[in-house]
Amino acid sequence: MEWLPSSSPVGLLEQPDPNYPVPEPPRLLAAYRAMVVGRRFDAQATTLTKQGRLAVYPSSRGQEACQVGAALSIGAQDWLFPTYRDSVALVTRGIDPVEVLTLLRGDWHCGYDVPSTRTAPQCTPLATQTLHAVGLAHGEARKGSGAVALALIGDGATSEGDFHEALNFAAVFRAPVVFLVQNNGYAISVPLAKQSVAPSLAHKGIGYGVRSEQVDGNDAAAVLSVLDAAVAHARSGAGPFLVEAHTYRMEAHTNADDAGRYRSADEVEQWRQRDPIDRLERHLRAAGHLDDAAVERIAAEAEEFAAQVRSRMQAEPTADPAELFRHVYAEPTPQLREQLAQLQAEQEAL
Repeated sequence: MEWLPSSSPVGLLEQPDPNYPVPEPPRLLAAYRAMVVGRRFDAQATTLTKQGRLAVYPSSRGQEACQVGAALSIGAQDWLFPTYRDSVALVTRGIDPVEVLTLLRGDWHCGYDVPSTRTAPQCTPLATQTLHAVGLAHGEARKGSGAVALALIGDGATSEGDFHEALNFAAVFRAPVVFLVQNNGYAISVPLAKQSVAPSLAHKGIGYGVRSEQVDGNDAAAVLSVLDAAVAHARSGAGPFLVEAHTYRMEAHTNADDAGRYRSADEVEQWRQRDPIDRLERHLRAAGHLDDAAVERIAAEAEEFAAQVRSRMQAEPTADPAELFRHVYAEPTPQLREQLAQLQAEQEAL
């Protein structure tokens, strides 16, 4: 049946697949650059947590092919619905990196302008953004805008009821939405084997009549090609598409997690050998599209990008305590007015 995923994850860097073309070299070079810059940004953000500049940071090191592939597969008119782990996707989409980190810094809003960027706030609750993506995609279809919504989720989110509700609604109403599951092997510390016994997470689309595919999430060429097909499918009016990307989170769940308690160093090393940046770099070098000078130039660009982020994040944010009272109710209650007056009196007395 046409909506069944491939029997094994689609890969392109080591051998061709008749169903998916290898993206053109300029696109692969753009993906390589974005992955290198994204990884350096990710490392810088991790360092900022150790300096107390961020409250928390969930690293996506090792998942760069998925992050960059997601951002590069959609256009400016399309919508992205990210999770808390998808900061690199947002940076690749062109959103100011300091605005991307605003939420993780502990601010009460997401930092960037949602309508103008067509990017939803990074979602912390698992799978709730899948429903938002489907609703928005359905609305765009009713308007005839031609826009597609791409929802990023982790493997743990596929165990949530919201995910299944989103698949069902999207299928019934043929909403132009793509679900990209970044299966990195663990829902925090819970391994995939304790989450599902399905042949693959991509197979979860079958029961809803959703076209599905699984891809090697550390093969940037394959991720781009499969997502291109998924986005084209959704944009054509053929309905939703579910993609499972098999990848791995090299770092801990967040800076507050100790991954050594639930996975071995040997397992991490095995995945290190499948590093998505190294694999793409080898492919581009072998094809004559990348050399030492280009690699050094891109690395220097990544360092400059990180330096700018580091410098800008050193500035202490300006906080107005009165903001605590401004958006609780449309019309402040007497109790809120009294509390605000008390705060203002204390500030004046300083």
